[in-house]
Amino acid sequence: MSYQQTAEKWFAFDQLEPELKEQLSAMAKDEKRLEDAFYKDLEFGTGGMRGEIGAGTNRMNTYTVRKASQGVADYVKAAGAEAMKKGIVIAYDSRRKSPEFALEAASTFAKNGIKAYLYEEPRTTPQLSFSVRELGAYMGIVVTASHNPPEYNGYKVYGEDGAQLNLADAEAVISFVQQVGDELAVEAGNVDLLKQTGMIQLVGQELDESYLESVTSIQHHQDLTGKNDLTVVFSPLHGASGSTIRSLMKRAGYDNFTFVEEQMEPNGEFPTLKSPNPEEASAFEMAMTQGKETSADLLITADPDGDRVGVAVQNGDSYLLLTGNQTGAILIEYLLTQLKEAGNMPANGRVFKTIVTSDLGRVIAEYHGSSTEDVLTGFKFIGEKIQQYNETNEFTFLFGYEESYGYLIKPFARDKDAIQTVLAITEAAAFYKMQGKTLLDVLYDLFERHGYYFEGLVSVTKKGADGAREIKNLLTSLRDQPLTEVAGIAISSQEDYLTQTRSFVDGRKDEKLILPQADVLKYFLEDGSWVCVRPSGTEPKIKYYIGVTGPTEADSKKKLDCIKTQFTADMDERFGL
Repeated sequence: MSYQQTAEKWFAFDQLEPELKEQLSAMAKDEKRLEDAFYKDLEFGTGGMRGEIGAGTNRMNTYTVRKASQGVADYVKAAGAEAMKKGIVIAYDSRRKSPEFALEAASTFAKNGIKAYLYEEPRTTPQLSFSVRELGAYMGIVVTASHNPPEYNGYKVYGEDGAQLNLADAEAVISFVQQVGDELAVEAGNVDLLKQTGMIQLVGQELDESYLESVTSIQHHQDLTGKNDLTVVFSPLHGASGSTIRSLMKRAGYDNFTFVEEQMEPNGEFPTLKSPNPEEASAFEMAMTQGKETSADLLITADPDGDRVGVAVQNGDSYLLLTGNQTGAILIEYLLTQLKEAGNMPANGRVFKTIVTSDLGRVIAEYHGSSTEDVLTGFKFIGEKIQQYNETNEFTFLFGYEESYGYLIKPFARDKDAIQTVLAITEAAAFYKMQGKTLLDVLYDLFERHGYYFEGLVSVTKKGADGAREIKNLLTSLRDQPLTEVAGIAISSQEDYLTQTRSFVDGRKDEKLILPQADVLKYFLEDGSWVCVRPSGTEPKIKYYIGVTGPTEADSKKKLDCIKTQFTADMDERFGL
């Protein structure tokens, strides 16, 4: 069926929500908008789906959420009566339509005979992960689009272990979703009746308490709060984490932990922000103003669904924003040092990171006696490893992180957890302040000990059907016409995660990669630098990740700038720009 035919079907659907009817009428004469809204179904991938809110099969709306939920319900029913009885936990963040989409999911599950536990108010993604395990549920759903602009929303799926679905289970769910067919034919559930019969059960405070108890268990030193005057400013960026962090830090006793009150209220319009993304400096503007007024040591922001954290450290009269890699390095140093000093460092301890995350974390972990394992980009692969090693006892989880500001300290949640991280980085800052050090001092001590590691990221946006084709063509071009150098530095080896092959320039025999397939290429340069090319799994972007190391800060930064500039220009040329 062509996009025009699909659009006509929606136009003819007499039960279509009035709001969506208005949107269809507005785009009727705009062929480009109409095509983008209907040229495909919104992709339900291995992590769920994410897209712009609006009318169309390629949009987040009541009907695409019902279709996805019916597919998930069919997957659970195929697993049997016990799985249906265990049920599904549903949480949602502060975004547009999040409560409505969460209720649609819950009612779809419940009308299929599957118990649905629905949070009454916005909750974070890590708490959803925790709740799946705490309630013994079969699956979990969180309605969120993380740090995307306000016009986006999404639908993430979790398994029984509290982690995002592994690839095999995700493929099975995708198959069931695809079999649903017509999204307009999935009928709504009777919410009032389903609540009365207990098939939809509202949850909240009791699970909050259990989660906070688990989070406070990550502390190594519960007596730091009265021993120094560390001051912190925190903002949830209008997201779901504000009330949880307020309760947590009061419980932990950090009296000088203050809040950007104007950004504490959940609000999917993000009215005080250019972007609700803690990776961007603009997200810290209000926190920075408040921090300067109070001379705060530390500024912390969390993204809307409370799984990622940004950190800025007082540096003279201003603040220096740490990268995700740098925060991860400081946390590894602090956590492993504390384990060693307490005599609790396991012999089989392991730190987990993604293939685009800095190697500084690896060398710090190895310095402290821990091994490190790389996984594909996406925290679900770290969650998968936690479950694997829990079953085999081969390794003990010590820490997991990715460069995009996601960290996990203890695996009672199985996704990146901003709540845990806020407490951990605050404790680390308090601990080091007692030694007369800031977190910047700790970072530069690490550079001096291990080398100056710096990383860069270039994101190129390619929206719509044309953009998707351009990104695919770029990856094809890089495979058909392989690179031999980057910025004048020869490539020594290449990893192609689609063919699962590591190849060498010096003629050595190719090696098989043990990681799952992914449309990603990584180049290792002769000077120890690396470049990785990866399409975003959640946004219409192609991303270039770059990592360098050198004996001095100046040397590493110069090298990073050179590689970033030249590689971007080379890729632009391949795009025909």
